[in-house]
This record gives sequence, C-alpha cells and structure tokens, in this order.
Amino acid sequence: MDLEKKDPKDPFNPPEVPKTPPPPPIQQGPPRGQQQYGQQQQYGQQQYGNYNRQSGGLSESDEKLWATLSHLGFVIGGFITPLVIYMIQKDKSKFVADHAREALNFQLTVLGVVLASMFLMVFSFIIPPLAIVMTFLMVGIMLIVGIGSLILGIMALVEANKGAPYRYPMTIRFVK
Repeated sequence: MDLEKKDPKDPFNPPEVPKTPPPPPIQQGPPRGQQQYGQQQQYGQQQYGNYNRQSGGLSESDEKLWATLSHLGFVIGGFITPLVIYMIQKDKSKFVADHAREALNFQLTVLGVVLASMFLMVFSFIIPPLAIVMTFLMVGIMLIVGIGSLILGIMALVEANKGAPYRYPMTIRFVK
C-alpha cells in the first residue's frame, strides 16, 4: 500500500530533485611548446608567434624585453639604443634583431627628416621674406614628426611586448 505520500514541508522526506547530467569533459590541446603526435619540429627549437626561436638563445620574456627596449630608444638615446641592441642580439634572436632593425630604420628616418628640416630652415635665412614662412613650416613639420614618432614608437613598443612583429609606416629601410 502506498500510504506514504511525500510532503514537501516534511524535512525528513524532501521532494525528488531531478538529476542533471555532468558537463562534458574539457578537451585540452598539448601544453604550450609541445607538438601533437604526428607533427615534427626540429630539435632545439620552439615556435612562438611568427618566429622560430632557438631554445639555446634567449627566453621568450627576455626577447620581448630586448625588443621593447629597442623601441624605447626614441626616449633613451635616439638611434644609438636600437643600434647597440641590434649589434649585440642579432645572432641570439631573430625576433629581437627584427625589432631592433625596424626601430633603427625608423629612428634614422626621423633623424634624416629633422636634419633636412633644420637645414632648410637655416638655408631659408638667405632670403629674408622666405625665412619667416620656411621657419614656421619647418617647425610645424618637426612637431608633426616628433609627435608621430612618439605615437608610432609607443605602438611598436606595445606590439613588441605582446611578442608580435611590427613595421613602422613610411620608413626608409637603411638596414636590411
């Protein structure tokens, strides 16, 4: 006999709760830096981003640091900083060499534009009516180049810190 009816208010006889199925298991790929079965990679190399980095050289965080410092050269020492970093690190890391080379080319381009503007400004003083116009024009160009190089340098610095490649726009490639 089914005399027992379940009372929802009875603490000793709670109502039935429908069971939910467990969530499906999370499928994970191989840990970072490891290949799945069947994929081959040369011994001693790890793949990060677009660069094939040698494990015997710099670590990923060191590479990001050196690449970031090469773009920070516009504040620290102009074209000297990326030049020194390029000369020291070019054989150790392709990633750092690419970023230092790009920063060096950009800093040399900015230096060339600023020197050309200064030369034209000084040269324009030979013709007095032209001097005022050329002075304002060249000072304006140098301000635009200075602010633009600051913005582009920060953008490159952020990309280098992410571990991504970066190419400055409107840059003459002096060093290839």
